[in-house]
Amino acid sequence: MSIRDWPAAERPREKLLAWGAASLSDAELLAIFLRTGVAGRSAVDLARHLLAQFGGLRPLLEANQALFNQQLGLGPAKFAQLQAVLEMSRRHMAEHLRSESVLESPEVVRGYLKALLRHEPHEIFGCLFLDSKHRVLGFEALSEGTIDAAVVYPRQVVKRALAYNAAALILCHNHPSGSVEPSAADRKLTKVLQKALEMVDVRVLDHIIVGDGDPLSMAEYGWM
Repeated sequence: MSIRDWPAAERPREKLLAWGAASLSDAELLAIFLRTGVAGRSAVDLARHLLAQFGGLRPLLEANQALFNQQLGLGPAKFAQLQAVLEMSRRHMAEHLRSESVLESPEVVRGYLKALLRHEPHEIFGCLFLDSKHRVLGFEALSEGTIDAAVVYPRQVVKRALAYNAAALILCHNHPSGSVEPSAADRKLTKVLQKALEMVDVRVLDHIIVGDGDPLSMAEYGWM
């Protein structure tokens, strides 16, 4: 049965307009993105099939183009559309952070860094540079490493902080393993960078670790 033949209250688009996007299941949200199904399958049926094939929404959203295009109903146009949607979401969060202090929006900061780093297959170390009112000046990935380590040079971090004329910054990196527990090396690096940046009057507000689930704030745990 076509979705057009479903009761209006059960159609994904109508449900979203009436109750908001949060009321929809992953399959219903994906069905709206797909717009149409394939022969013998409605958009919702196709969405359920794709979620089962990928193992959930996150693996689907993070799939590379080759893997994405192997699946039923997914071609280059859909991949390009998905990448555009994801990038718009990241830019929306970045704009929000530029307009107010990160101290007033800690959840937005973590969401933004998670969107940037969670899908990376290798460890990435970066900095969120802030002005004197703790508004975002910019983000840079400063080091890319292996699946479990990235080499970080304090001199490079200091150099980029000065280039931004930053008053403060937030350190961040991802753990491709999924665990957000900081290693002994993570804690040591944080202390080294704090000391180096103190020399140029730049405060390190936090070190965020991104993995599966919620990002971890080293500052909240008293590890700064």
